[in-house]
Amino acid sequence: MSTRQDGDSWDLASSVGATATMAAAARAMATRQDRSLIDDPFAEPLVRAVGIDLLTRLAAGEVAAGELVEQLWIDVAKIRTKFYDEYFIEATNAGITQVVILASGLDSRAYRLPWPTGTVVYELDQPQVVEFKTRTLAELGAEPTAARKAVAADLRDDWPAALRAAGFDPARQTAWSAEGLLGYLPPEGQDSLLDTITGLSAPGSRVATESKPNPRPGEEDSTKERLNRISERWREQSLDTDMTRLRYFGERNEAAPYLAERGWTLTTASIRDLFAVNGLPALEDDGMRLGDTLYVSGILGAKRPA
Repeated sequence: MSTRQDGDSWDLASSVGATATMAAAARAMATRQDRSLIDDPFAEPLVRAVGIDLLTRLAAGEVAAGELVEQLWIDVAKIRTKFYDEYFIEATNAGITQVVILASGLDSRAYRLPWPTGTVVYELDQPQVVEFKTRTLAELGAEPTAARKAVAADLRDDWPAALRAAGFDPARQTAWSAEGLLGYLPPEGQDSLLDTITGLSAPGSRVATESKPNPRPGEEDSTKERLNRISERWREQSLDTDMTRLRYFGERNEAAPYLAERGWTLTTASIRDLFAVNGLPALEDDGMRLGDTLYVSGILGAKRPA
């Protein structure tokens, strides 16, 4: 698996796309463990349809996670899914009827959340990813629970134009999500994305994403070592992935203060806090500062920043 570069592409079995399939496999495992926190009935069949044998067997419970998938990551899937589910339910119950899920991957919220009548959910991702999920869920007989509009676009291209062409109206309040996305963008790409979201948002719009702290001296090396160990375990099972090469490292603007400076009023909760609130084992220092990562949701103020 090659290092990320400008203009690279992928499907759900390669590069960044494979991480979406891994995330869906984690959701399938998490669903089997605790439906009180997460209930994603589409995760396992979507992983099966992608066709990566090892991930299919993990998602179906045919292979024990064991050391291949640490319980930590399954627990993260539980609280992350619950956070975004609750965010969307709260936003739409408050009257927002326009939803945009960026880099939607194998996310199935358009099919499984109880969306209020009149809600439109825009799912934006690479063309082959959008086509695959739409076709696969149709073959499974799944019906969206909102007016779902699939938008085939690359976030490095003019995705706002594609979104508008699909019917998106920037004059209406929007609930945005950028879930598990920012670390796969270069620093300037992250800033551009958050600026674009802000520019397309009417006052009262909402946003949800993650805000990872910048590394202290030496922490980035620890993170790379941890990711390399994880990748090696996958390679031993004949799944060639390199988690380190898929991410962008180095200093970047932390998402929470960056959004706050642009007029968003934020609520934050650390992964460590969400583990505690949901009765999961306490997080210890893992060398990656995972517990310090914030889940962020916010509302755009009545006046846009100058």
